[in-house]
Order: sequence, then structure tokens, then C-alpha cells
Amino acid sequence: MPKQTLSVLEDIFAIHSLSEDSSIPAVVLSSDFYFIGKTNDELSLVVKESLDIEAIETDKDWRVLEVLGPLNLSMIGIMAQISQCLAQAEVSIFVVSTFETDYILVKNLQLETAVSALASAGYEFV
Repeated sequence: MPKQTLSVLEDIFAIHSLSEDSSIPAVVLSSDFYFIGKTNDELSLVVKESLDIEAIETDKDWRVLEVLGPLNLSMIGIMAQISQCLAQAEVSIFVVSTFETDYILVKNLQLETAVSALASAGYEFV
């Protein structure tokens, strides 16, 4: 399988943890890019860092690498290969997915290392 093409999004993002009974803040729902994860234990939000969110815990300064899609849901090993490459480069990741593609979040300080490792492994960036 050929390597995918990736893009680095311009914005800086934050990952927020809220209690499981929290409501999704209106500012999130009106923003142009966000991810919401809800379990029995927590509500997680990935949003642009510029949004003011009251959270139990917040981790800031994340950059987003988008795997350009659309990707067919039957494709195997895409995230395994990317995450293995980044693990070998000692880059910590946070991954979110949509129906059509995947997004890999890396700390801003590790962005250059991540891009370099992926490019060395044959991934292209636009």
C-alpha cells in the first residue's frame, strides 16, 4: 500500500477533559473544527486553543497532522504504520478519526521531529 499524503493544520489545539455529565459548551458547537468524545467516565474535547473552555484538565499546544482522504474504511494499517513511525521517533500522539480520514495530534515542540520522521518514512506533505 502506498504511503498517504498528510497536511499540517495551521492552528494550535487543546485537549480538554470535562466531567461525564457536562454539557458541550456552545462555543465548541459554533466553532469550525472540533472533536467530541463521550464515555461513561468523561467528556473529551479537541478544539482550537483559542477557545475558552472550563475543564477539569486541559492539555494545550497540540498541532494536527491530517491524513488526506477520503480513506476507505476497509483500508488496513494506516494508523498502525504512522503511529509506529512516530513511536520510533519518540513522538507522543493523540489520534481522532472521522468517517473519511484520521487526524494525528502531536505536541507543537515535536512537530518538526514528527514531520521529519514521517517524510523519511516516505510520507508526503502538502
